[in-house]
Amino acid sequence: MDSNTPSVQIPTRTQSPRPSKTMDPSFPAYPQAITINPSHSHQQTFIILHGRGSFAEKFAPPLLHMTTTEGKTLQTAFPHAKLIFPTASRTRATIYKKSFTHQWFDCWHLDACTKRHDLMREGLGRSCAYVHFLLQREMEIVGARNVVLWGMSQGCATGLAAVVTWEGEPFAGMVGMCGWLPFGNLVEEMVGGGGWGARDGDGDYADEDPFARSDDEDEDAPYARSDEEDSSEKKACIDSRARGVEFFREEIDMQDKEGMVFRKIPIFLGHGTEDEKVSMELGREAERVLGLLGADVEMKEYVKLGHWYSEAMFDDIFRFLKQKLNIS
Repeated sequence: MDSNTPSVQIPTRTQSPRPSKTMDPSFPAYPQAITINPSHSHQQTFIILHGRGSFAEKFAPPLLHMTTTEGKTLQTAFPHAKLIFPTASRTRATIYKKSFTHQWFDCWHLDACTKRHDLMREGLGRSCAYVHFLLQREMEIVGARNVVLWGMSQGCATGLAAVVTWEGEPFAGMVGMCGWLPFGNLVEEMVGGGGWGARDGDGDYADEDPFARSDDEDEDAPYARSDEEDSSEKKACIDSRARGVEFFREEIDMQDKEGMVFRKIPIFLGHGTEDEKVSMELGREAERVLGLLGADVEMKEYVKLGHWYSEAMFDDIFRFLKQKLNIS
């Protein structure tokens, strides 16, 4: 969850303006975000969230230096993308004896993640609102389908929470590295595995919005389900998903959010099998629970990789992004 990478200078290219810091006056608790403008015309925006204990100036350089197996960096693979690296607010961390650190939300030890869920609520709701602000601002510039949210560790957890609570236009996608889904175990218990139509977003009910009216169904459809038992199962499946989503939003005081837009936002999760900070099982739980809620999730596991990223992971992330952004 914490990043121990030494602080280095952010690499710049002669074609690109120097990184700039932009303050968001609507969210004064959050330090200035680092913005790196594209070397070519601005067509996409990536918002990339660091892990707990890190900050933009520390987190950005190694990520920008990382290459794929073919030697591509984030900037060379996506020359039209503006990169935004926000920094979490500096608040007291309970597990660090109330000392201050940059964190998107407070939380307990992840090896006992079922305890002290209360620690997450306030900070996670506040950080989701901040991420939503950044998403909306960039969508107004390049369009929703050209905006990507990306997070590492606690930044991944925050990004997933922001996706589940998002009610705007569907954006291009979410990338999560070495992360987990807050309240995942509680949501899974509530959904209870769902019905056969809820799992992995590919069942008969995958496109149903439990928050939408259902009085416009076509009764004359040739293959419409008319059996009372199937109808009851469908309702129970949809209701369980709705309860899970509503519970999640209520936990972080975002119960005013509506709809299931997150199910139209593709998600990629990458996780190392030797992750010593966020266990592989927590990553699998995130994939499983999001799938139960009907999300479009792809997950890759990387053998012998710890709490970090790799060339192989970047291969998969870049493939995912190019596909979702329609880049050949």
